[in-house]
Amino acid sequence: MSNKDIDWDGLGFGYIKTDKRYVSYYKDDAWDEGALISDENIVMNECAGVLQYAQTIFEGLKAYRSKNGDIVTFRPDLNAKRMRDSALRLEMPAFPEDRFVEAVLKTVRANADYVPPYGSGATLYIRPFMYGKNPVIGVKPASEYEFRIFTTPVGPYFKGGVKPLTLKVSDFDRAAPHGTGNIKAGLNYAMSLHAIVTAHEEGYDENLYPDAATRTYVEETGGANFIFVTKDKKKIVTPRSDSILPSITKRSLITVAKDYLGLEVEECKIPIDRLSDYSECGLCGTAAVISPVGKIADHGKEIIFGDDPEKPGEICMKLREILTGIQLGEIEAPDGWIYKV
Repeated sequence: MSNKDIDWDGLGFGYIKTDKRYVSYYKDDAWDEGALISDENIVMNECAGVLQYAQTIFEGLKAYRSKNGDIVTFRPDLNAKRMRDSALRLEMPAFPEDRFVEAVLKTVRANADYVPPYGSGATLYIRPFMYGKNPVIGVKPASEYEFRIFTTPVGPYFKGGVKPLTLKVSDFDRAAPHGTGNIKAGLNYAMSLHAIVTAHEEGYDENLYPDAATRTYVEETGGANFIFVTKDKKKIVTPRSDSILPSITKRSLITVAKDYLGLEVEECKIPIDRLSDYSECGLCGTAAVISPVGKIADHGKEIIFGDDPEKPGEICMKLREILTGIQLGEIEAPDGWIYKV
């Protein structure tokens, strides 16, 4: 299939099989050399560690068609490091970071026809993941693992423009103190499914999860970090917690805020009852860069950001514009951020 056979304008955020995926196996205390394969199906034993005890981790990043026609990826070295940290926390063998980056570039190169054209708003989503594969019936780590990378073209996160979200302060906990909230483990996302379905049924787009210990501080949503803007528009504030996933997008936006917009940046505990002190709120992650938040419902109380909760905030939109410009080759990137495929 070539890219001319795909309706880029009609793409949603879902799975479409591409030509190749990367696979490497871990057995007898070593990773094999890995290879690109065509088969998208996985066969495993019914007692595989991932099925019995959820021993699985993953990453998410994208490939872009830049303004000059190059295919590029954005900071895959940080995904490699984060996946290493996730693996060690779940007693899994870390896939070597240099091989991770090499495998990402190789997989994207093999699926180049699926990288959407510049200006379409679509991208090639890249999903590296790893899981315990051999039979495990006692509660213990698996001894054999499979590392894979697949890709799928996805449409723009914001179809029809950027519209602020409405959140609710959740009654559920996202992660326990000293738990696994700071790694990208599949079990964390399974924990959030009931809460997000409940939020949708109640008319909200997402949840704000408080810290589980005191339920008074902002942590994150089910799949994104928070960014707040002070009312004087001079400072970006982000929550500090050992239970928050270290977002690559958030770290990149902080650099953009400081170096491109000249803003101050502070990481600190943010009380939920002080959210009205901020003029803007955004959720940051791979899919949308920044999703502006218009209001948050806190058990009968509404927190409104900006003069109009239906309009995205000025600073959030500037951050989004600059970071997407860097990713697409429209704005010069800091050293080491862009990897050419």
